[in-house]
Amino acid sequence: MYLISAYFDKNTTEKLQEYICKIAEASGNSFMLDNNVPPHMTLTAIEARNVDVLVPTFENLNNKLHGGDISIISVGQFMPKVIYAAPYLNQYLFNLQQDICEAFAHIPETTISKYYRPLSWLPHITLGKTLTIDQMNEAVKAMCDFKNIEAQIVRIGLAKVNPHEDVCNIKLI
Repeated sequence: MYLISAYFDKNTTEKLQEYICKIAEASGNSFMLDNNVPPHMTLTAIEARNVDVLVPTFENLNNKLHGGDISIISVGQFMPKVIYAAPYLNQYLFNLQQDICEAFAHIPETTISKYYRPLSWLPHITLGKTLTIDQMNEAVKAMCDFKNIEAQIVRIGLAKVNPHEDVCNIKLI
């Protein structure tokens, strides 16, 4: 499995990292820190035998996609194991995700996850994962002071998972 993810401006990244650290401390679950998972929002997930079939298409996106603004407005849960921050799905974010999915849709012997296709995607930024029920309760308490974040998406990346490893990055214009 490979991910195409959005990454944020410096201030947003620092704020999200603070939340990741706060959840790790409150819950005792340091999965995100232990695995060096940076604050990111997965735009699509692709099943492929080898990352090499994805790299040319990813590199072809260079200078074709634009950075943009999003509002991260809420905290949510994928019960019982994941706590996340969620942006409002504005037109910019919708188009970015759709353009990326369209670029990768026709590569032979690859499959885009049914959870990361246009109109079946829930944009989210994971702040804690592999949480137990008790850890989730502590994570929710820790996030009670969450404030909206006005963010900019400034680059996208192609990454391997388990463990997270960047393959390529593109700075958005």
